[in-house]
Amino acid sequence: MNIQEYLARISYNESHQDADLQTLTVIFQHHIQAIPFENLSMHCGETIELDLQSIYNKIVRKKRGGWCLESNYLLFWALQELGYDICILGGNSYEPATKTYTSEISHILLKVVIKGNSYIVDAAFGGAYQAWQPLMLISGKDQAQIPGVFRFMEDNGTWYFEKVKRKHYIPEQQSVPFTDNPELGNIRKMYMFTLKPRHINDFQELNTYLQVSPDNILRKKSICSLQTTEGLYALVGWTFTEVKYNYMEDVDLVQITTLTDEEVEKTLKDKFNIVLENKLVP
Repeated sequence: MNIQEYLARISYNESHQDADLQTLTVIFQHHIQAIPFENLSMHCGETIELDLQSIYNKIVRKKRGGWCLESNYLLFWALQELGYDICILGGNSYEPATKTYTSEISHILLKVVIKGNSYIVDAAFGGAYQAWQPLMLISGKDQAQIPGVFRFMEDNGTWYFEKVKRKHYIPEQQSVPFTDNPELGNIRKMYMFTLKPRHINDFQELNTYLQVSPDNILRKKSICSLQTTEGLYALVGWTFTEVKYNYMEDVDLVQITTLTDEEVEKTLKDKFNIVLENKLVP
């Protein structure tokens, strides 16, 4: 495994001598614009192995994406190689359907410390809830980025991560409200976490469970999303969505297309730079 090969994979060719915030931010942006959040292996009959060599071969050499366990673990390795003070944390994802957080850890995220300040780095939440820059770990402060306003709330050692939703403009449908369920308000809770450092082995059981449990969203749907310079692309099943952030003040432009089987393969290649080895069953 070679850090130069990883940097080439994310098209990063600037200096990385200093393990500072500016370098971290640019590497992070290159990562999320080059490496899709995707679970296509599960829908191609492939097993997802949670070890660095397998992840490196898949994402760097085969130019695939990965889900949070893969993409954030690869980023952890890369940032460690570049000299960052970094550790792995575990998050419990919020499930809007039940309005609860998962009882077990269901997400991996990273904490980087630079000059005494802690930042949360999460390159694999995917879709419209993906931050575009490292977020300072500070409670109650709104942190505005191009995708929207993010914030952490801390309560007794437990941190909660959320995003303020924005209105969507869908040309065919005109304007839509903030959410499918207006009484939930315009805050999207994402996950909660503590600052207890984790090891990748803490996630092996989760990695297996997500691949076999019929109930989880990742088994039910094939998902591939990638951040672009203007917004994001997302392919869920046969539905391709293109989002342009802040197309009009505080409103995002959303364009949705339903694809045929042939178009799915072509879209993966054209928009996500992914060529699958095995047949995808969306």
